[in-house]
Amino acid sequence: MTTKRLRLRAWEEHDLAPFAALNADPLVMAHFPKCLDRAESDAFAARIRDHFARHGFGLWAVEVPGVTGFAGFVGLSVPAFQAPFTPCVEIGWRLSAACWGHGYATEAARAAVAFGFNDLGFKEIVSFTVPANLPSRRVMERLGMSRTPADDFEHPNLPSGHKLRPHVLYRLRAP
Repeated sequence: MTTKRLRLRAWEEHDLAPFAALNADPLVMAHFPKCLDRAESDAFAARIRDHFARHGFGLWAVEVPGVTGFAGFVGLSVPAFQAPFTPCVEIGWRLSAACWGHGYATEAARAAVAFGFNDLGFKEIVSFTVPANLPSRRVMERLGMSRTPADDFEHPNLPSGHKLRPHVLYRLRAP
């Protein structure tokens, strides 16, 4: 899938090293429980590939032609945890800090959302993050997603009392 400036594509073996660097960057991972080591990053990439095999969609590797062969990922996934709003399809992204501030996340996410609604027939796509992750929340808002505070939730994969357990939920319904 291509946009004006980006290419969203299947993962390739040479993506694993820059993906590991992305997942080890404390700036990129500031709103996640921890940075990932190489083995954890490779296992995450394997789960992404498995998701594509099971569902026919997933988190695409993002290229910025002429800039970088691997900027991170953007795409659609089915969360593997139980919450009041699951089952659902989530739009998510993680880009290298060098790729922040250029509108890449929004551009790629718009393409992924369009694919989800137009090609896959989804009726709703959600996104969620910790309240302090204002850059991601701004992307959600630029996508036209809306938040109802009553939908906010405690992430069940984090222990009670963990500072990252509270999450905000945004929704986007098909046009």
